[in-house]
Amino acid sequence: MSTTNLPSLSENTFLRYFNFIALYFAQGVPEGMLLFGIPAWMAMNGKSAGEIASFAIACGLPWSFKFIVAPMMDRYTILSMGRKRPWVIFGQLGLMTSFILMSFIPDPLNNLNLLMLFGFIVSFFGAFQDVATDGMAVDIIPIEEQARANGFMWGSKIVGTSSSLALGSWLLNTYSFAISIAMLSILVGFIMLVPIFLKERPGEKTLPWTKGQASPENKKLQVTNWKTIFKSLFSVFSLKNSLLIAIIGFIVCGCQNYMDILLPLFTVKNLGWTDLAYSQVFATSSLIGGISGMLIGGILIDKFGKKRMLNTYLLVLITSTLLIAFLKNFWVNTLLINSYMFIYSLLMVFCNIGFFAICMECCWKKISASQFTLYMTISNIGRIAFAALISPIRTNFSWEISIISFSIFIFISWVLLQFLNINHQVKSIEHLEKKDIESQGMLVTLTQV
Repeated sequence: MSTTNLPSLSENTFLRYFNFIALYFAQGVPEGMLLFGIPAWMAMNGKSAGEIASFAIACGLPWSFKFIVAPMMDRYTILSMGRKRPWVIFGQLGLMTSFILMSFIPDPLNNLNLLMLFGFIVSFFGAFQDVATDGMAVDIIPIEEQARANGFMWGSKIVGTSSSLALGSWLLNTYSFAISIAMLSILVGFIMLVPIFLKERPGEKTLPWTKGQASPENKKLQVTNWKTIFKSLFSVFSLKNSLLIAIIGFIVCGCQNYMDILLPLFTVKNLGWTDLAYSQVFATSSLIGGISGMLIGGILIDKFGKKRMLNTYLLVLITSTLLIAFLKNFWVNTLLINSYMFIYSLLMVFCNIGFFAICMECCWKKISASQFTLYMTISNIGRIAFAALISPIRTNFSWEISIISFSIFIFISWVLLQFLNINHQVKSIEHLEKKDIESQGMLVTLTQV
């Protein structure tokens, strides 16, 4: 079948889900190694908590720069190929290329600066693709599908992360760093075919040199000057609920990165696990969590509501983490630690699905990439900030306090969530949209006069 006969994303629900599942899986592949596999491998080979945290910070830093490129994506594009699809293709190409180049690092354990540099570059293109994909999702996915789509998207990313962690760690320990990274990069390359073949809206070009034209919907949404972008962004982000969403994201995502870095240190350095044993357990837990997110994450939100379910997930996460901290005498029991890692992975997947769905619903479509990315940028600044806490907390406090700290931070985010009013945020955005249309109408009238 030729690409011209395929329905566009705006026309077909199945293809929408398939497209975002594939793109989020692609994001998870390098993250599995950068955030989990390589840090555990470094811990197994005697690298300090500071060195591991430095690598984690280098990989997390580009995700905090996403807001620099997001307004550019809202302002510029090849509109005849879609508002965000050209940027998705470019980001996926850069992700594949940089990941391949990373495999050529000689003796990475003794070239940590070079390892951190390529970790930064791979993460940059991963973040770049993420911005474009999220912007496309806000533009294309109808509101009534957003919760379920986020379940598929985030679940797919976790499946990609856990699969690459399990496969990459096995290749890393059985063969070499080069083979491990090179094999995973091939998988990323295959996924690039998805955004090439699937167009956003009917009648658009597949590639710049093929036939097609910009859709009327995208012409209406496209912002043509910087002043409009930043003025609109300031207006929507001045809303109380926008600020609450940003702060909650900062804490929740920061806590997730904190625990993601703490777990391999805790299991490998304190409990004596091998990096491969940790990777296998965490990958299995993440895989189960990701599949559960895809199957029921969005359904639970549709049935019970975003805020109610996020409240529930956070409270269970707080309780289970406090429980594991106070059961120090039972830490030698592998089943206990495995069970906690499963609960943690499952709940973090569901938390992210709920939080992403809230962010998506609370975005103004005309600046979808910029607003959603600003939420994510602030969240990823939280990832860096909380990663930086690992070394001082571990230096000055016990493992119990290090684990309890996670629960304290999550509790703060739960308290803030009680003040969030999603319906009021949606109505406020509708009011801003109405004012914007009225101002444009007045401008056209004045121009005609």
